[in-house]
Amino acid sequence: MIETNEPTGDAAPRPDGASTTPPAKPPEKPEAKSPPAKDVKRAKDVKRDNLWVNRRDLLTWTGWMGVFGFFGMMLTGSLRFLFPRVLFEPPMSFKAGSPDDYAIGEVSEKFKNERRVWIVREESGFYAILAVCTHLGCTPRWLESEQKFKCPCHGSGFYKSGVNFEGPAPRPLERVKVVLDENGDLVVDKGTRYRFEKGEWDDPGAYCTV
Repeated sequence: MIETNEPTGDAAPRPDGASTTPPAKPPEKPEAKSPPAKDVKRAKDVKRDNLWVNRRDLLTWTGWMGVFGFFGMMLTGSLRFLFPRVLFEPPMSFKAGSPDDYAIGEVSEKFKNERRVWIVREESGFYAILAVCTHLGCTPRWLESEQKFKCPCHGSGFYKSGVNFEGPAPRPLERVKVVLDENGDLVVDKGTRYRFEKGEWDDPGAYCTV
């Protein structure tokens, strides 16, 4: 009888105790299948449709916002016509007190800030000067020590009478109307002005005799 070295049945154990059974192969992973072309096309169409809906909604909302903004502006303009803006300015005419309130030779600045008017008292009467430089409309200052009006903007100078003598001012200061009312008080009217170069300082109202 011929003996063979091939093992029969179960594998004989190795002397070192290791198993002689070959390791099992790991299961093969199935290959990933790409989606059908029609599914890819359908997904692209859905994405495109959603994007178009978003753009359409944006344009719709933008249009409505423009419409509401337009009507809002029209409503605001209508309300402005219903409630017009009114600027309250002091009246052109105002009472300046009694002649006895002024000293002879005085240039009163009592009404300079509020009314932009100087009232000058002479022995024979009064005249009122508009405190507006004839150069560019600044408010001059009365310099008592120098007996002159001096514009701080560009250096124009005026005598106490209002006649210009230095600086860029092209003409004298303007006088305004000053009269006595029925109570004997001074009343100044800025709405009536008198210009020296036109010979208007001799007009009634340009000088108030007392």
